Amino acid sequence: MKPVFEKVPKRQWESFHCEVVRAMDYGTRWHFHPEYQLTLAIESRGHRVVGDNIGALTDGDIVLIGSNLPHVWHQDTSAKSRRVNAIIVRFDETFLGRDFMALPEMEPVKRLLQRAARGLEVRGAARTAVTEHMKRLADSEGLGRVIELLAILNALAKSEELKPLASSNFEPKLESADQGRMERVIDFIHTHLTEEIDRERLAKLAHLSLGAFSRFFHSRTGKTVPQYVNEVRIGRACGMLAEDVSNITDIAMDCGYRNLANFNRRFREVMGTTPSAYRQKFRGMAGK
Repeated sequence: MKPVFEKVPKRQWESFHCEVVRAMDYGTRWHFHPEYQLTLAIESRGHRVVGDNIGALTDGDIVLIGSNLPHVWHQDTSAKSRRVNAIIVRFDETFLGRDFMALPEMEPVKRLLQRAARGLEVRGAARTAVTEHMKRLADSEGLGRVIELLAILNALAKSEELKPLASSNFEPKLESADQGRMERVIDFIHTHLTEEIDRERLAKLAHLSLGAFSRFFHSRTGKTVPQYVNEVRIGRACGMLAEDVSNITDIAMDCGYRNLANFNRRFREVMGTTPSAYRQKFRGMAGK
């Protein structure tokens, strides 16, 4: 899918933008913007796409995204899923003036923002600390907002619990001329995820030959169509496993897999573990 340029709606009286999302979904398509973005999914089930990385989206997930890195958060809109409750902060390097990042005290933050070019998943103690700061930021005004953002950047810059997401060689084509074409393709994939995805049908939706469409899709996602579809399905399955309300066979069917053996094999390829082990990990977390 091709990322769409998005203009961040920063208001005149603020140096950076903070948005609280409480809705059925995140309301965005795959897009990019020059601002850095920090997303806390307080309550959410689905998957997120950061560059060429597709991962499970579960409660408490936090990701820092670099400038112009394509991304989207997909909420699973099935009946059993909850509404989105999230905080999104977007800022640029000059939010406190052009000379601020040049201060020697900001050198660790500069290195952090360079690492964010691939997207960084926040884990461990850093996730706990950043969650509290983001909640306070969303409830603050004036200087308090700035103080909380600086505290977040400081905590992240010190942390050794940040996991890079996109591949190191991921270089998407950031054009905006084919927005409608890719929206049709991606909307079709997500609305027919439980069915066989016919690449010829996708090529027709994009008004391209099959070969041209395959090149087009790969150049913008870093993945083939089968790779992308499989990882989206696994991302959806991860959210359902974390909810712990369906048996694994039903989850496999709900995510488009015709038999359990194939689901187990594909799940292990993407997640490095079995569906049952993944579910058990979340049961253990819930018991703590």
